[in-house]
Amino acid sequence: MTQVKIYGIRERLRSFRETLSDIIHQCLVEAFELPEDKKFQRFIGLEKEDFMYPADRSEHYTIIEIVLFEGRSAEAKKNLIRLLYERTGAFGLAENDLEIVLIESPRGNWGIRGVPGDELGLSYRVDV
Repeated sequence: MTQVKIYGIRERLRSFRETLSDIIHQCLVEAFELPEDKKFQRFIGLEKEDFMYPADRSEHYTIIEIVLFEGRSAEAKKNLIRLLYERTGAFGLAENDLEIVLIESPRGNWGIRGVPGDELGLSYRVDV
């Protein structure tokens, strides 16, 4: 299970939201072997005055925060990060304008479809 939050300046996020959404999801499918139909994303567009960042970032500065079941290997997580930088860079998002954070949580800390996450039957593996 993964939940993705994408933060950025509202007007900038709107200009590339669909492309970024597809890139993030395809990277998760490839790196974590998620099923194609397991896309959980929220775009959180902020007003420019509500999104503070260092002067060495541009107005395209974007933060991708991914909350996930713990259990993925270090290599799978590194692969996801590499893929995200590679593919967002290919469509013009500078490395300096993208930050990624992976937040792992034990399955028992999740509630999904009426049960704790550690009691949930998944159609895919987490231990990739």
